[in-house]
Amino acid sequence: MIVSASRRTDIPAFFADWFMERVRAGYCSYPNPFNPAQRVVVSLRPEDVDVIVFWSKDPLNLLPRLPGLSARGYRFYFQFTVNGYPPFLEPGLRPLEQILDTFARLADLIWPAPVVWRYDPIILSDATGPDYHRRRFESIAGRLAHYTRRVMISLFDDYRRAGARLRRAARQACVRLLPVAPGAPEVDALLRDLGQAARAHGLEVFSCAEAADLTPLGIPPGRCIDDQLIWKTLGVRVSARKDRGQRAACRCVESRDIGVYGTCRHGCVYCYAGPC
Repeated sequence: MIVSASRRTDIPAFFADWFMERVRAGYCSYPNPFNPAQRVVVSLRPEDVDVIVFWSKDPLNLLPRLPGLSARGYRFYFQFTVNGYPPFLEPGLRPLEQILDTFARLADLIWPAPVVWRYDPIILSDATGPDYHRRRFESIAGRLAHYTRRVMISLFDDYRRAGARLRRAARQACVRLLPVAPGAPEVDALLRDLGQAARAHGLEVFSCAEAADLTPLGIPPGRCIDDQLIWKTLGVRVSARKDRGQRAACRCVESRDIGVYGTCRHGCVYCYAGPC
Protein backbone atom coordinates (compact mmCIF):
# COMPACT_ATOMS: atom_id res chain seq x y z
CA MET A 1 0.00 0.00 0.00
CA ILE A 2 1.12 3.55 -0.83
CA VAL A 3 0.14 6.19 1.72
CA SER A 4 -0.42 9.67 0.31
CA ALA A 5 0.19 12.35 2.96
CA SER A 6 -1.53 14.30 1.59
CA ARG A 7 -3.30 15.82 -1.38
CA ARG A 8 -5.94 17.22 0.97
CA THR A 9 -3.76 19.20 3.38
CA ASP A 10 -0.12 19.91 4.19
CA ILE A 11 0.66 17.23 6.76
CA PRO A 12 4.45 17.91 6.83
CA ALA A 13 3.91 21.62 7.50
CA PHE A 14 1.10 21.54 10.05
CA PHE A 15 0.55 18.00 11.32
CA ALA A 16 4.02 16.49 11.68
CA ASP A 17 3.48 15.71 15.39
CA TRP A 18 0.09 14.13 14.66
CA PHE A 19 1.59 12.03 11.87
CA MET A 20 4.40 10.68 14.04
CA GLU A 21 1.92 9.89 16.83
CA ARG A 22 -0.15 7.90 14.36
CA VAL A 23 2.97 6.12 13.09
CA ARG A 24 3.73 5.03 16.66
CA ALA A 25 0.13 3.92 17.08
CA GLY A 26 0.27 1.97 13.81
CA TYR A 27 -2.84 3.46 12.23
CA CYS A 28 -4.71 6.67 11.51
CA SER A 29 -8.31 7.56 10.80
CA TYR A 30 -10.09 10.42 9.08
CA PRO A 31 -13.65 11.31 8.08
CA ASN A 32 -14.80 10.04 4.70
CA PRO A 33 -14.83 13.19 2.48
CA PHE A 34 -18.15 12.06 0.97
CA ASN A 35 -19.73 10.94 4.26
CA PRO A 36 -18.22 12.81 7.25
CA ALA A 37 -20.14 10.62 9.70
CA GLN A 38 -18.08 7.65 8.57
CA ARG A 39 -14.43 7.30 9.61
CA VAL A 40 -11.87 5.55 7.44
CA VAL A 41 -9.06 3.65 9.17
CA VAL A 42 -5.70 3.16 7.44
CA SER A 43 -2.89 0.99 8.77
CA LEU A 44 0.45 2.75 9.17
CA ARG A 45 2.38 -0.32 10.29
CA PRO A 46 5.71 -0.64 8.44
CA GLU A 47 4.79 -4.08 7.14
CA ASP A 48 1.62 -2.65 5.53
CA VAL A 49 3.13 0.51 4.03
CA ASP A 50 5.24 0.13 0.89
CA VAL A 51 5.93 3.86 0.42
CA ILE A 52 4.76 7.18 1.84
CA VAL A 53 4.39 10.05 -0.60
CA PHE A 54 4.49 13.39 1.21
CA TRP A 55 2.99 16.50 -0.42
CA SER A 56 4.05 19.88 0.94
CA LYS A 57 4.83 23.52 0.32
CA ASP A 58 6.95 23.82 3.44
CA PRO A 59 7.96 20.55 5.14
CA LEU A 60 10.40 22.19 7.57
CA ASN A 61 8.56 20.86 10.65
CA LEU A 62 8.87 17.27 9.46
CA LEU A 63 12.60 17.32 8.70
CA PRO A 64 13.82 16.47 12.25
CA ARG A 65 11.46 13.49 12.32
CA LEU A 66 12.53 11.89 9.03
CA PRO A 67 15.60 10.00 10.34
CA GLY A 68 13.37 8.37 12.94
CA LEU A 69 10.84 7.47 10.26
CA SER A 70 13.58 5.84 8.20
CA ALA A 71 14.85 3.98 11.26
CA ARG A 72 11.40 2.45 11.66
CA GLY A 73 11.69 1.00 8.14
CA TYR A 74 9.53 3.44 6.19
CA ARG A 75 10.44 4.52 2.66
CA PHE A 76 9.19 7.82 1.32
CA TYR A 77 9.63 10.63 -1.15
CA PHE A 78 8.28 14.17 -1.50
CA GLN A 79 6.19 16.20 -3.90
CA PHE A 80 7.35 19.73 -2.98
CA THR A 81 5.49 22.71 -4.50
CA VAL A 82 7.60 25.82 -5.08
CA ASN A 83 5.90 28.58 -7.05
CA GLY A 84 7.20 31.78 -5.48
CA TYR A 85 3.93 33.59 -6.14
CA PRO A 86 3.10 37.07 -4.78
CA PRO A 87 1.36 37.20 -1.40
CA PHE A 88 -2.08 37.81 -2.87
CA LEU A 89 -1.92 34.22 -4.18
CA GLU A 90 0.13 32.55 -1.43
CA PRO A 91 -0.37 34.69 1.68
CA GLY A 92 0.73 32.16 4.28
CA LEU A 93 4.07 30.93 2.95
CA ARG A 94 7.51 31.87 4.22
CA PRO A 95 9.75 33.89 1.85
CA LEU A 96 10.89 32.05 -1.26
CA GLU A 97 14.55 32.02 -0.23
CA GLN A 98 13.67 30.19 2.98
CA ILE A 99 11.53 27.67 1.10
CA LEU A 100 14.38 27.01 -1.34
CA ASP A 101 16.74 26.46 1.56
CA THR A 102 14.33 23.92 3.06
CA PHE A 103 14.11 22.14 -0.30
CA ALA A 104 17.90 21.81 -0.38
CA ARG A 105 18.07 20.59 3.22
CA LEU A 106 15.35 18.02 2.59
CA ALA A 107 17.00 16.71 -0.57
CA ASP A 108 20.35 16.33 1.18
CA LEU A 109 18.68 14.63 4.15
CA ILE A 110 16.75 11.93 2.28
CA TRP A 111 18.97 11.30 -0.76
CA PRO A 112 18.76 9.04 -2.78
CA ALA A 113 14.98 9.25 -2.24
CA PRO A 114 13.64 11.91 -4.61
CA VAL A 115 12.22 15.33 -3.91
CA VAL A 116 10.05 16.22 -6.91
CA TRP A 117 9.59 19.92 -7.62
CA ARG A 118 6.04 20.99 -8.42
CA TYR A 119 5.48 24.24 -10.29
CA ASP A 120 1.73 24.32 -10.13
CA PRO A 121 -0.74 25.62 -10.75
CA ILE A 122 0.23 28.15 -13.40
CA ILE A 123 -2.00 31.22 -12.99
CA LEU A 124 -1.89 34.00 -15.54
CA SER A 125 -2.72 37.57 -14.60
CA ASP A 126 -1.38 41.04 -15.29
CA ALA A 127 0.82 40.49 -12.21
CA THR A 128 1.88 36.94 -13.17
CA GLY A 129 1.96 36.96 -16.95
CA PRO A 130 3.91 34.65 -19.26
CA ASP A 131 7.17 36.57 -18.90
CA TYR A 132 6.80 36.55 -15.12
CA HIS A 133 6.55 32.75 -15.22
CA ARG A 134 9.51 32.44 -17.56
CA ARG A 135 11.70 34.44 -15.19
CA ARG A 136 10.41 32.81 -12.03
CA PHE A 137 10.68 29.26 -13.36
CA GLU A 138 14.18 29.84 -14.69
CA SER A 139 15.29 31.32 -11.38
CA ILE A 140 13.85 28.47 -9.27
CA ALA A 141 15.12 25.81 -11.67
CA GLY A 142 18.62 27.22 -11.38
CA ARG A 143 18.45 26.99 -7.59
CA LEU A 144 16.95 23.49 -7.43
CA ALA A 145 18.74 21.71 -10.28
CA HIS A 146 21.31 20.28 -7.86
CA TYR A 147 18.59 18.90 -5.57
CA THR A 148 15.98 17.39 -7.89
CA ARG A 149 15.77 15.63 -11.21
CA ARG A 150 12.07 16.15 -11.98
CA VAL A 151 9.52 18.96 -12.17
CA MET A 152 5.74 18.61 -12.49
CA ILE A 153 3.75 21.39 -14.19
CA SER A 154 0.03 22.03 -14.30
CA LEU A 155 -2.35 24.81 -15.31
CA PHE A 156 -4.95 26.24 -12.96
CA ASP A 157 -8.21 24.28 -12.94
CA ASP A 158 -11.21 26.48 -12.24
CA TYR A 159 -12.88 24.43 -9.53
CA ARG A 160 -15.95 26.24 -8.25
CA ARG A 161 -14.67 27.18 -4.78
CA ALA A 162 -11.05 27.68 -5.79
CA GLY A 163 -12.04 29.78 -8.78
CA ALA A 164 -14.30 31.99 -6.68
CA ARG A 165 -11.57 32.41 -4.06
CA LEU A 166 -9.00 33.29 -6.71
CA ARG A 167 -11.24 35.86 -8.37
CA ARG A 168 -12.05 37.46 -5.02
CA ALA A 169 -8.35 37.71 -4.13
CA ALA A 170 -7.54 39.18 -7.54
CA ARG A 171 -10.22 41.86 -7.15
CA GLN A 172 -8.91 42.80 -3.72
CA ALA A 173 -5.37 43.08 -5.11
CA CYS A 174 -6.59 45.04 -8.19
CA VAL A 175 -5.19 42.32 -10.43
CA ARG A 176 -6.77 41.19 -13.69
CA LEU A 177 -6.82 37.44 -14.30
CA LEU A 178 -5.99 36.16 -17.78
CA PRO A 179 -7.17 32.98 -19.52
CA VAL A 180 -4.93 29.95 -19.03
CA ALA A 181 -5.72 27.03 -21.30
CA PRO A 182 -3.57 24.96 -23.66
CA GLY A 183 -4.12 25.81 -27.29
CA ALA A 184 -3.93 29.57 -26.80
CA PRO A 185 -0.75 30.78 -28.55
CA GLU A 186 0.64 32.62 -25.53
CA VAL A 187 -0.04 29.65 -23.22
CA ASP A 188 1.52 27.13 -25.60
CA ALA A 189 4.55 29.36 -26.06
CA LEU A 190 4.95 29.64 -22.30
CA LEU A 191 4.70 25.88 -21.76
CA ARG A 192 7.19 25.22 -24.52
CA ASP A 193 9.63 27.67 -22.96
CA LEU A 194 9.21 26.16 -19.48
CA GLY A 195 9.90 22.71 -20.85
CA GLN A 196 13.04 23.94 -22.58
CA ALA A 197 14.21 25.72 -19.44
CA ALA A 198 13.70 22.56 -17.36
CA ARG A 199 15.71 20.42 -19.76
CA ALA A 200 18.45 23.05 -19.94
CA HIS A 201 18.89 22.54 -16.19
CA GLY A 202 18.93 18.75 -16.54
CA LEU A 203 15.39 18.25 -15.24
CA GLU A 204 12.75 15.87 -16.51
CA VAL A 205 9.51 17.76 -17.00
CA PHE A 206 6.00 16.30 -16.93
CA SER A 207 2.46 17.60 -16.81
CA CYS A 208 0.17 16.77 -13.89
CA ALA A 209 -3.44 15.73 -14.56
CA GLU A 210 -3.79 17.76 -17.75
CA ALA A 211 -6.61 16.62 -20.04
CA ALA A 212 -4.80 18.15 -23.02
CA ASP A 213 -1.74 16.38 -24.36
CA LEU A 214 1.19 18.75 -23.92
CA THR A 215 3.70 16.35 -25.46
CA PRO A 216 4.00 18.43 -28.68
CA LEU A 217 5.12 21.29 -26.41
CA GLY A 218 7.83 19.13 -24.87
CA ILE A 219 5.90 18.26 -21.69
CA PRO A 220 4.67 14.64 -21.65
CA PRO A 221 2.03 13.47 -19.15
CA GLY A 222 3.41 12.28 -15.84
CA ARG A 223 2.50 10.57 -12.59
CA CYS A 224 3.03 12.19 -9.21
CA ILE A 225 2.57 8.88 -7.42
CA ASP A 226 4.68 6.96 -9.88
CA ASP A 227 5.36 3.22 -9.73
CA GLN A 228 8.41 3.52 -12.00
CA LEU A 229 9.95 6.34 -9.97
CA ILE A 230 9.37 4.33 -6.81
CA TRP A 231 11.09 1.29 -8.29
CA LYS A 232 14.05 3.21 -9.71
CA THR A 233 14.77 5.32 -6.63
CA LEU A 234 13.47 3.28 -3.69
CA GLY A 235 13.71 -0.24 -5.07
CA VAL A 236 10.08 -1.06 -4.24
CA ARG A 237 7.67 -2.78 -6.60
CA VAL A 238 4.13 -1.39 -6.34
CA SER A 239 1.00 -1.82 -8.40
CA ALA A 240 0.80 0.13 -11.64
CA ARG A 241 -3.00 0.32 -11.48
CA LYS A 242 -4.42 3.79 -11.97
CA ASP A 243 -6.01 5.35 -8.90
CA ARG A 244 -9.70 5.44 -9.78
CA GLY A 245 -10.39 7.86 -6.97
CA GLN A 246 -8.54 10.66 -8.77
CA ARG A 247 -9.52 12.84 -11.70
CA ALA A 248 -9.84 11.20 -15.10
CA ALA A 249 -6.68 12.91 -16.38
CA CYS A 250 -4.66 11.93 -13.30
CA ARG A 251 -2.23 9.09 -14.04
CA CYS A 252 -1.17 8.38 -10.44
CA VAL A 253 -1.15 4.78 -9.25
CA GLU A 254 -3.31 3.62 -6.37
CA SER A 255 -2.72 5.09 -2.91
CA ARG A 256 -4.55 5.83 0.33
CA ASP A 257 -4.81 9.54 1.04
CA ILE A 258 -4.97 10.27 4.77
CA GLY A 259 -5.57 14.03 4.84
CA VAL A 260 -8.61 16.12 5.74
CA TYR A 261 -9.85 18.88 3.44
CA GLY A 262 -9.99 22.44 4.72
CA THR A 263 -7.26 22.06 7.37
CA CYS A 264 -4.25 23.56 5.57
CA ARG A 265 -3.23 26.96 6.92
CA HIS A 266 -1.07 28.24 4.06
CA GLY A 267 -4.08 30.11 2.68
CA CYS A 268 -3.20 29.70 -1.02
CA VAL A 269 -6.24 31.13 -2.75
CA TYR A 270 -6.11 28.81 -5.77
CA CYS A 271 -6.10 25.53 -3.81
CA TYR A 272 -8.90 23.03 -4.54
CA ALA A 273 -8.46 21.62 -1.01
CA GLY A 274 -8.82 24.95 0.76
CA PRO A 275 -11.79 26.31 2.70
CA CYS A 276 -14.78 27.95 1.02
